[in-house]
Amino acid sequence: MTTTLTGNDLTTAERRQLAAISTAKGHMLIVAADQRNSMKAVMQDAPEGTSAITTAELAEAKADLVRHLANHGPAILLDPEVALPAIPDDGVLDRDTALVVGLDASGFEIVDGIRYTRFVEGMTPRRVRELGGDVAKMLWYTRPDRQGLDDRVADEIRELTAACAEEGLLLIVELLTYQLEGESDGEYAAKFPQLVADGARLAVACGAKILKLQYPGSSAGADLVTEAAQGVPWAVLSAGVNHETFIVQVRDAMAHGAAGAMAGRSLWKDALSVDPATREQLLTERARPRLEELRAAVDGE
Repeated sequence: MTTTLTGNDLTTAERRQLAAISTAKGHMLIVAADQRNSMKAVMQDAPEGTSAITTAELAEAKADLVRHLANHGPAILLDPEVALPAIPDDGVLDRDTALVVGLDASGFEIVDGIRYTRFVEGMTPRRVRELGGDVAKMLWYTRPDRQGLDDRVADEIRELTAACAEEGLLLIVELLTYQLEGESDGEYAAKFPQLVADGARLAVACGAKILKLQYPGSSAGADLVTEAAQGVPWAVLSAGVNHETFIVQVRDAMAHGAAGAMAGRSLWKDALSVDPATREQLLTERARPRLEELRAAVDGE
């Protein structure tokens, strides 16, 4: 019997890659550590201030984060500017922990009030493979009430999903919606769940096969997102909230159709230090139990 694939169906290779970033029960669980400046910002014990933390010091902090935290989970998301290729080359990454490589550069540009992310220079699906990556991730900012299928973002999603498919590489499409200049807090809050859902719908129409999305605020919002995703698996991101809040969000999202979670600062924002010994202690005693709680949340335990 021959299986006919449609545009958003996972290939056999992509299913294996999805399994590699998931728990034994089949739910996505990724430690996110592709941040650069925001990771420096949490190391408040830097003697000369966080801006003085060098690239080498940040790279070592990322390596310790892998050693003492991410190696205890299914997957780690890292950047190609600071962390790679040193972490796999130096034998820091455990053989059973999958590597997700982020392609997005820090920051964004604004064109006519709309945010656009940029690729890290030289990053392609083939380069992800060369860096030892099992899966790729790209971030796009979206305002689907201002952007459609003819927008630059849609074109970029289509182009990258096609390029990753040609390389046989699973791509995680991360979307962040945001408040426009002049838009009141109340106006944005009222639109937020629909913006997250409509962003998912836009990405799926452009070929996305895995989504990384903001928690849409409620069970009803999660239902909207699940409907918009049309069967494409979506994982909820932590967006900098504290661990306790994120666990509640993850349990709710999972109960309403999400397929996993990808957490960064909620795990480690108060567990990093410029001092290696302190860093090891905090990652082991503070961040690692959080990762186990998060695993239990995505697995419904």
